[in-house]
Amino acid sequence: MRRYSAFAIAREAVRYHQGWERAWRSPAPRPAYEVVVVGAGGHGLATAYYLARNHGITDVAVLEKGWLGGGNTGRNTTIIRSNYLQDPSAAIYEKARSLYETMSRDLNMNVMFSPRGVLMLAQTEHEKRGYLRTAHANRLQGVATEFIGPERVKELVPIINVSGPRYPVLGALWQPRGGTARHDAVAWAYARACSAMGIDIIQRCEVTGITQERGRVTGVETTRGHIGAKKLAIVVAGHSGVLAEMAGFRLPIESVALQALVSEPIKPAIDVVVMANTVHGYMSQSDKGELVIGGGADGYNNYTQRGSFHHIEETVRALVETFPIISRLRMMRQWGGIVDMTGDRSPILSKTPLEGCYINAGWGTGGFKSIPGSGWAMAELVAKDAPGPLAAPFGLERFREGRFIDESVAAGVAH
Repeated sequence: MRRYSAFAIAREAVRYHQGWERAWRSPAPRPAYEVVVVGAGGHGLATAYYLARNHGITDVAVLEKGWLGGGNTGRNTTIIRSNYLQDPSAAIYEKARSLYETMSRDLNMNVMFSPRGVLMLAQTEHEKRGYLRTAHANRLQGVATEFIGPERVKELVPIINVSGPRYPVLGALWQPRGGTARHDAVAWAYARACSAMGIDIIQRCEVTGITQERGRVTGVETTRGHIGAKKLAIVVAGHSGVLAEMAGFRLPIESVALQALVSEPIKPAIDVVVMANTVHGYMSQSDKGELVIGGGADGYNNYTQRGSFHHIEETVRALVETFPIISRLRMMRQWGGIVDMTGDRSPILSKTPLEGCYINAGWGTGGFKSIPGSGWAMAELVAKDAPGPLAAPFGLERFREGRFIDESVAAGVAH
């Protein structure tokens, strides 16, 4: 793999950019692999990358029914933070955040990580007490956050209305090293690095069945034929339940749509990420000037990837009260992603009842921010057939044991 650099750009400019090679190979599937990863989104590609980098396992195929990064990885609002209350959550999200900081250098591709800071507004007394508690927990966890007052919030976000009629801003949980990254660039960077290490990325290859013998996985049936596998990692976000059913077990998850939208581009107006969980809206500004806006998940199970007027109205109404300046903007586009939600709004990183089969699911609305940490932990689980310290708390058995990691109750939102 030829390295990207300023010198490479200058060289190709002289050559009219005729010398660039493909970022990753598109091979035909081989009959069998040591590990097959189903899902070429951020989590699946990160799993394959860390299998190779951390554990030396390169006999890996990553299968994608559509195109690389075309699922939730390309359909999110790019927020990165790690200020969670529960210790297991803070550990895996802080691992992910720290890996994001060095990702461009590690993968030799600019993923546009922007540690612009994340504000989580406290707009009720209950929420204020909750964020104060989280700030103390983060201090013990080694996660750098602080609770700030409304005056400091106004300094950071001049366009905010801190004395709103319904929900005034009483303060905010502030994580200065949180931020955003370019979502598709993250997928491309992992794909390029995987391909350079000999991993096969096979697009337009839908899994239609999972084969097994005597309780152990033997491979997958696909639209491009049978592919054998000693180990199988299912990393397919909203379709996790569908793949689990193929493997013969059920997951305690439900799939729903999560919607987002962007405004027309405007001049720089907000240089941090703001989350308003009481009214359930969050917003940041992209490098192109668009306001990236998101809200809550649908209240009913579905597999749609489109938006709805109901959520536009609900989310924008709440944000206009907090940011009156945006009331005159026009919406440019809207979309949805399919998220898989567990009962405790925490992920599943676990072995399954089918020997040699592993599941990475249930990230809900917080999938993008966790990609590097998720891949790191999942790779260790697959390579060693046992969870490491990051994945251990997130096993399937916790639901049977009643050992929940309930971030929805702790934070009021699971984004």
